[in-house]
Parts: sequence; structure tokens; C-alpha cells
Amino acid sequence: MIGAPEPLMRLRLRVEQDLFVVRQLGREVAREVGLEQQDQTRLATALSEVGRVVMAGGSGAEVTFAVRQDGVSTAIQVAVECPSPGDGPRWRDELAHVGRLVDKLEVENGETGTVVWMARRLPASVPRLTPDRMDEIRAGLSRHVPSSPVDELHVQNQQLIAALDEVRSQRDELARLNAELEETNRGVMALYHQLSEELEETNRGVVALYAELDDKSEQLASANEAKSRFLANVSHELRAPVTAVIGLSRLLADGASDPLTEEQERQVGLIRSSAGDLLTLVNDLLDLAKAEAGRIEPNWEQVDLRAMFGQLRGTLRPLATRPEVDFRIDEPAVASIRSDEVLLARVLRNLLTNALKFTAEGEVCLTVRAVGADLEFKVIDTGTGIPAELLDRIFEEFYQVPGSKALSGKGTGLGLPYARRLAAILGGALRAESTVGEGSTFTLRLPAS
Repeated sequence: MIGAPEPLMRLRLRVEQDLFVVRQLGREVAREVGLEQQDQTRLATALSEVGRVVMAGGSGAEVTFAVRQDGVSTAIQVAVECPSPGDGPRWRDELAHVGRLVDKLEVENGETGTVVWMARRLPASVPRLTPDRMDEIRAGLSRHVPSSPVDELHVQNQQLIAALDEVRSQRDELARLNAELEETNRGVMALYHQLSEELEETNRGVVALYAELDDKSEQLASANEAKSRFLANVSHELRAPVTAVIGLSRLLADGASDPLTEEQERQVGLIRSSAGDLLTLVNDLLDLAKAEAGRIEPNWEQVDLRAMFGQLRGTLRPLATRPEVDFRIDEPAVASIRSDEVLLARVLRNLLTNALKFTAEGEVCLTVRAVGADLEFKVIDTGTGIPAELLDRIFEEFYQVPGSKALSGKGTGLGLPYARRLAAILGGALRAESTVGEGSTFTLRLPAS
């Protein structure tokens, strides 16, 4: 145990009557050093119980009150020393319940007897106990006159009544809190059941929605397949008669046939031009139907980009008839790409043809560069441009930008949808960027290998 400080007071227990005195004195000391009323009662009760156990052994004891510093806190310390040694184990068992009344209780067997130590920490709000204050407490305790056992019994009864009142108050408060908790629990359970029902209803709705979506997907797939079959059949059936119309119009316009009047030649020219446009539409429909049906299988090979770009220059140069437009296909910065040469050429030709149709002046150019593991083909023009809100719609079938007018040839609204599907078949993507009045940039990004 820590070395004993200078005591506040000592008292000797000789007879059972002294138990009343030591209880009174313990309460008085606790009050003087600043313990709260409940702690005063606890310390006095603990001291009285220790004194009872000690006196039951038939020997007297000496009680010492002191104040000691315990780390950063201050505590009142009480030592009850009995001259009879060897009682430590028995007292530990009998005083086990007393330890709940104080902060610390120890029983030690010394050379001169058995000592019971008790300590109770003072509240942090208690003013510091200076040496002068300690002297005042000692002087006051020395003048203490013990009351009679009847008076002490009255005090104990008052303390018991106060303790019972406090217990009753705490019990009532606990009952109130339990009632509030029960009410809260009922509310929580009601909310839980409500949320569970709502969640279950939502889940049923989600399941029904998924079932409806699956049904709609099947219907859409069936409709899409039917549309593809229809386009393929119609295109196939129209190609032969349209080709025949073109052939007959050429025969009529041939110089070896009977001469035609000027009006007849004009009408035959209209027939041949319309039939040519119709054949182009039929071919586009057939190609689109094949792409949608998944019937286009890429022929993967190493494509020489320089050779392909040269063929595109030769094929498209006749379409660049306006001197105000600089048509340019730059030499590729990358020598080759693993792809399908025919499908890749179709996509680039489609993009370049569109750019030439809608560019009155400026330039139309094709470039390619490596971007990481991919290649980016860019078709850039300085044409009329496309509003930002319509950039996604231009990839819809048969859609044409309102107000746009091709400077040469006629559009069907199928070229860009077909080009995007071919890009997907080649493992890449096609996107568009445009500013009205400045031009457009179409970017085809494909894996290099």
C-alpha cells in the first residue's frame, strides 16, 4: 500500500458502542473533505461494516482517517488495523460486498496484525485541500461530540428513507424510460412491417417489370428479325426489275436505236436516274439487312493502309468536282491494321462520300493515327455541320437532318447506320462531333490487332 500520509484523526475501537461513534465520525470526515451526501453514507456504512467484522473477532482495532494523493485525483483513506494476525483470508470473504461501497478495499496481513484499507475518490469539483484547510478539519474533528445510539439510529433511518426515495425515483424514471422504449419499439416494428410490405410490393413490381421487359425484348427481337427478312426479301426482289429498267433505258438512249426526240431523251434520262437512285437504295437496304441479321462475317487479314488509301483516292476523286473543296487523303502514319479490308473500305468510303455531299467549300480529309492499342480514322469536313442535339439521331435508319440538302447526289438515311454496324462488327466504334456552320468530324476507332 502507498505510504500513509499525515492522518486527520485516529479512533480506537474497544467495545461495540464504538461502532456508532466510528460511523458518525466517518460520515463527518467525509462531509468535511467534500464528499457528496450519498458518498458520505456509503463510506460510513462501509466503515461500520468493517468495524463490525473486526469487533466480532473479540479484539479491538485502531481506525485512522487520512487524505492522500492518488495520481491526479485526491482520495480519503481509512485504515482499520487489528492486532490479531492471520485474519486476512476470512475478512476478505466477509468484506467482499463492502468493496462495492468504496473505490478500493484491500486486506493485508502485517507483522503486527491485520489491516483493512479503504479509499474513496473526492469529486473533481472539490477545492484543493491545503495544509491550512487540513488543520481546520483536524481542529473541527477534535471538537466533535458523538451523539447517542438513538440519535445515530435516527440519522441512519433518515438516510435509509432518503435512499429509498431515490431508489423509488430511479425506479419510476426507469419505468417511464421502459414505457417510452416500448412505445418506440412498437413504432419501429410498425415502420419495419410497413417498409417490409412496401419492399415486397416493390419487388413484385420489379419482377413483373422484368417479365414485361423480357416479353418486350422477345417481341422486339422478333419484330427486328421480321424487318430484316422483309428488307432482304424486298431488296432481292426489287434488284432484278430495277436493273432491267436501267438496262432498257440505256438501250433506248443508245444511238443504234431509233432516234428519240429531245423530250423523249429527257424522260428516258429521268427514268434511268430514278432507277439508279432506286438501285442504290435497294443495295443499301440489302446491306443493312445483312448487318442486322448478323450474316456478315469479317475476313480478318493484315490490311495495307497505304494501298487502301490509294484506292479510296482513285475511287472518290471523280466525286470531288468542286474546285472550292480541297479533297485530301493523307498518307497513313500506320502501315497496316488487322481487319476486314472490304468492310473497312466501305465504312471510310461512306463517311467520305457523305462529307463531299455536304461540303460546299473548304476541305474534306481522311487521317489515321495510333492511340494506344487502337487506330483512329478521322474524316474531317468543313461542311454545314450538325446540331449537337441531333448527333445521335443521324445514326438512326432513314433519318436525315432537317433542312440539310446534299450538294450532289441524294441520301437515303441508311449510310451512317450501316457504317456504325460495320464498325461494331469490326470490333470498334463510330462517333461524330460537329459544330453548325463549321463542319463535322467522324471518328472510327478500331483495335490495331
